[in-house]
Amino acid sequence: MLPVFVVLFLVSYGLMTLLVVEQGRTIDNQRSLIQSLFDDSSKLAQLRVRNQQAQAQAQAAAKAHSQAQNPSTQDKTRAQAKNDPNAGKLPKLPKPPTDTATMEDGRRSVMLI
Repeated sequence: MLPVFVVLFLVSYGLMTLLVVEQGRTIDNQRSLIQSLFDDSSKLAQLRVRNQQAQAQAQAAAKAHSQAQNPSTQDKTRAQAKNDPNAGKLPKLPKPPTDTATMEDGRRSVMLI
């Protein structure tokens, strides 16, 4: 009986060693994949920033070009802004109701004493 147990013991340790080696390979592959994805993500973010900067420059150039061609429209809008007292103000938003009945929802309950 002892030789059978020794063989089973050696086989089980061999399988466990194989499992540890395969897990190490998997972890290394995942680490390299994560690093590759991080590098790709940072490159993509840099490209987006460059693209946004190029678009902003193009819009600024187009705006400067259109303003150079149409100075009379700019003067008209300035004159309208001077005549309108509420030109730079934002409209007032209505206040939310403070009634406790409307404050109840599924996450909390309001108890009145």
